[in-house]
Amino acid sequence: MSQDLARTRAFFGVRAAGWESRFPDDGPAYAAAVAAMGLRPGATVLDAGCGTGRALPALRAAVGLAGRVLGVDATPEMLAEAAGRGRRSSGALLLADATVLPVRSGALDAVFAAGLVSHLPDPASGLRELARAVRPGGVLALFHPIGRAALAARQGRRIADDDLRAQPRLRPLLAAAGWRLASYVDEDDRFLALALRETGVPVGDKSGQP
Repeated sequence: MSQDLARTRAFFGVRAAGWESRFPDDGPAYAAAVAAMGLRPGATVLDAGCGTGRALPALRAAVGLAGRVLGVDATPEMLAEAAGRGRRSSGALLLADATVLPVRSGALDAVFAAGLVSHLPDPASGLRELARAVRPGGVLALFHPIGRAALAARQGRRIADDDLRAQPRLRPLLAAAGWRLASYVDEDDRFLALALRETGVPVGDKSGQP
């Protein structure tokens, strides 16, 4: 196990049991973000860094019974909490590193990622891995239930000048990874960046899948 993965598990593992009670009012924001993705019935969608699986019911509702919903997280305690909350009824829960997804290239129609980017040890590489897994024209939603300024205030800090979620930084970061930023919202009550998988932009296959 890498040091980065070990740190992630250590950080989130002890917080899993009380995670949703810390942020009890975030549910509607997750549902609204999923709705903005424009998912179609029958689509295959992955929640990368799914945590307690809060987005899974909305993702299932969007793709219907004919669709496929996967929730991937690197922390066993988070997945256990998701299972305990009945989220397996909305999608499969997989213990895996989001930087090396256990899916074939182009297998996904969309990826939902709440709070993931700031926890990636190498954001550029992580976004390329998401692009590898998504078909051309597919959608990526980078989401947080509150905006950058509100999150910084909650944490008792100011927004850093090098914040990679700032639009001037995020747009080229996505472009280099095979994504085109389609819309960007950063308000007190939500952060949502939607990107489309570019066609003709090859990315490496790190999955190990045939």
